[in-house]
Order: sequence, then C-alpha cells, then structure tokens
Amino acid sequence: MEQAGLSTVTLSPIPDLTASVGAPRVAAIGYPLGRSFGQPGDAEGQSAVLRAALRTVETAQRPGAVIDLPFDWPETPSQVKASSTANPPIATLLKRRPWLLPKLLSRNPPN
Repeated sequence: MEQAGLSTVTLSPIPDLTASVGAPRVAAIGYPLGRSFGQPGDAEGQSAVLRAALRTVETAQRPGAVIDLPFDWPETPSQVKASSTANPPIATLLKRRPWLLPKLLSRNPPN
C-alpha cells in the first residue's frame, strides 16, 4: 500500500510472480533466491543493487512496471548450490520448532 508522497519498489529475482501479485513497481534482478542484494560481505555490490532498485521508483512509467536491473550473478547455478551449505535461519528454526509452521503460513510469524 502506498501513502501520499511515498513510492514502493520490490526487488525480486522472480519478477513475473512478484508483478502478478500486485507489486506497484518491480526491480528485477537475476540473482539466486535468498541473495537478492548480492554476495554476503559485498557491501559495495549490495549498495549498488540498492541504489539501482531505488532508481526504479523514478524510472517506472506505470503501476506494475518491471524494470530489469543491470547485474549478472558471477557464479554458475551449480557453484551457488555448492556454496550454500548452511540452512537459512527460518529453516533452522522450523527444524527445531516445527509447530511454528502453521503460524508462519497464516502470516502470523512467531516473535
């Protein structure tokens, strides 16, 4: 939801899906899921992605516009998979406390 004077942009590696659910503006990025801002520890690259995503607010010509950002992931999909040895924090939590899954799915996440 947008408030008067405020604009919203969503950074997404799956832009068609993101646009289909009504995102006002979509900054599409060809990065792996869970790494939309870039490689861990790459503050310069992450800042560049953030700046480009924010520029989408200015360049989007219509509601629901999808703007492709000019970034390419430096690894092949197999390299990404091989470097992803740690589970995401949410997966670790749900493995330890599976009874929280219904709360998460009902959009009422645990505190």
